[in-house]
Amino acid sequence: MDADEVTIREQNFHSQVREYTICFLLFAILYIVSYFIITRYKRKADEQEDEDAIVNRISLFLSTFTLAVSAGAVLLLPFSIISNEILLSFPQNYYIQWLNGSLIHGLWNLASLFSNLCLFVLMPFAFFFLESEGFAGLKKGIQARILETVVMLILLALLILGIVWVASALIDNDAASMESLYDLWEFYLPYLYSCISLMGCLLLLLCTPVGLSRMFTVMGQLLVKPTILEDLDEEIYIITLEEEAIQRRLNGLSSAVEYSTTELEWELENVKSTKTKLERRKKASAWERNLVYPAVMILLLFVTSLSVLLVACNILRLLVDETAMPKGSGGPGIGNASLSTFGFVGAALEIILIFYLMVSSVVGFYSLRFFENFTPRKDDTTMTKIIGNCVSILVLSSALPVMSRTLGITRFDLLGDFGRFNWLGNFYIVLSYNLLFAIMTTLCLVRKFTSAVREELLKALGLDKLHLSNNVRDSETKPAANGHQKTL
Repeated sequence: MDADEVTIREQNFHSQVREYTICFLLFAILYIVSYFIITRYKRKADEQEDEDAIVNRISLFLSTFTLAVSAGAVLLLPFSIISNEILLSFPQNYYIQWLNGSLIHGLWNLASLFSNLCLFVLMPFAFFFLESEGFAGLKKGIQARILETVVMLILLALLILGIVWVASALIDNDAASMESLYDLWEFYLPYLYSCISLMGCLLLLLCTPVGLSRMFTVMGQLLVKPTILEDLDEEIYIITLEEEAIQRRLNGLSSAVEYSTTELEWELENVKSTKTKLERRKKASAWERNLVYPAVMILLLFVTSLSVLLVACNILRLLVDETAMPKGSGGPGIGNASLSTFGFVGAALEIILIFYLMVSSVVGFYSLRFFENFTPRKDDTTMTKIIGNCVSILVLSSALPVMSRTLGITRFDLLGDFGRFNWLGNFYIVLSYNLLFAIMTTLCLVRKFTSAVREELLKALGLDKLHLSNNVRDSETKPAANGHQKTL
């Protein structure tokens, strides 16, 4: 063995050690942040070290690991895009030699591996372990609960295996495809993850348009709105009188026959919350009221319109160019060419759009009626609900790179198992996905900005009593002095 071969092996060894170290440090940071997020929402339990406390702690660690993997999947595509531009701008810089194509491919492979691990092993284990009590006749304890959890996981794996076999037989009844199911690692798990990714993309297709229109309401609640023809001092005085009236009823100084104590306390909390918002609006400076709010709303409208415009351009590109398909486009590779027309500025804009779509999808997910009770609450979220939220965020975040590439938000090629999904090569699925996203987003925005006009038209025609328009989510509720809810 000559010296050159030894030197090459040493360089490869040091390169692998460096890459694993970087991956570990990045994941450690994400894990710490995820731990603080979960503990902020987790319901506070007793400090005693009993069996349930140990089970909760193990489930907490597994949920934190899953949330860290979800954050890594979200950051995966933006990190790859910005790395490509940095390598193009500073190709010979010594301090960024650690940032190379091997590291990027390794991160994509690890994200795919850990997503499969969390989705099919860790999260089901955490849920069954939390709900387990041990088989009847066995000695109660951690070992009995672990045994029950393992048995449940085996039964779940057999059930999913049977479902995939039936689905494969119905869709593609071919001997080769049936034999490939015996290959658990190379075909079965990627095929199953491809199905989960497709469902995640469909969920994103449902949540993101709703979230894009809902973002205007959310930002309107966080920011101070301009004061137009309003007397805040008078409103604060009225709400203070209401607070004092409810407080007297709670103290027994006034009759409260038709109200229970719980209802009055809930009503008092709403009044205090409204009073706090009014006082915040009064203390806000003029530039914060009259400049920040309109600027943020215009910025949201610009980013949302740009997203729809890019999707429309991608639809035209799909009709005339085969390389616009998200699978098999054969890009130039990491650090060889810029994938954005406007260079570094275009890459930064793509990253902003990707993060905006992810935030909008999460907002839209919790805005849907089916998942609105799924929203975590500070210091009052059960461990079971935390596990469900972590699984939902993992499915959404794992499908985010696929959706971004499918919609043409970025032209960065999907790496690892993300680029091996079979449905990404189907022209009709990709084109239908783009059309549905553009149409649904446009309809949600039109419905959002024309809601006030529709309400006034219904009132003018006398049809407001038919409840043809329902804007309960975007309205604010204010308790009146008589205890009834008044809609503003």
